Amino acid sequence: MMTSAAGTAQAPTATRARRTAADRMSALGRAELTLLVRSKASLVTAVILPSTMAFAMRGMVEELDLGGTGLSVATVMLPAALATALLFSVYTYLVGVYVLRRESLVLKRLRSGELHDSEILVGSALPAFLLAVVQSLLLAGGMTAFLDADAPAAPHLAVLGLLIGVAMLVAGAALTAAFTRTAESAQLTFLPFLLVTLGASGVFAPREVMPDTMADIASWLPFSPVMDLLRGGWTGELAGTDQIRATLLALAWTGLAVFAVRRWFRWGQRG
Repeated sequence: MMTSAAGTAQAPTATRARRTAADRMSALGRAELTLLVRSKASLVTAVILPSTMAFAMRGMVEELDLGGTGLSVATVMLPAALATALLFSVYTYLVGVYVLRRESLVLKRLRSGELHDSEILVGSALPAFLLAVVQSLLLAGGMTAFLDADAPAAPHLAVLGLLIGVAMLVAGAALTAAFTRTAESAQLTFLPFLLVTLGASGVFAPREVMPDTMADIASWLPFSPVMDLLRGGWTGELAGTDQIRATLLALAWTGLAVFAVRRWFRWGQRG
């Protein structure tokens, strides 16, 4: 009887041990989601702004000379809409979240409990990930109808680009937060990466319309391979070697960002 009772007691304990990390991150994610819903400013930045920009950029894209690029207004705008959703729903939003939670000592208190460092950062990012996925699906459907566009020719590439893009921007947000002193300055420190990405990584204007030298340099920027995967998802014209290059380059940048976060992220208030 004692052996049976001990075995019965160990089973739930083992089950709880296996689910602990997921439970902890889910609980943190639910708390962050509640705060996101209550914050009007965050909702505007993460939801309204990217959606508005995605539909408003049609006039600018129609002015581009796409002749000889193999691209159309739809195959430029649709990947750009997903990229905009990622940049605003994940990157700019999480920079503020990480800095605010750090300066209010929330991260320090979480770190003193059962949560591991990676669980804190990932759990805090779960609402942003959920928002980015939902918004990407809605934008893809809405803009396909708006532009009377075809369905993605290689949807697996778009999904791959979306997932790697989220991982890269979560790490990038944590890295940016590491060098951001206050919650007020968090409204500015994301601008360099954001502006360079929007202007040079092929979000608003594909690299095919840039001068060759500039396009070659821009192809090595962190978000450029993500844009290659997203755009390749709609055109279906990204060659196998180019798919591998884009995936490996995006993962390399993501890994570098993760390493930098582990090295420089601050959990307590900055002096």
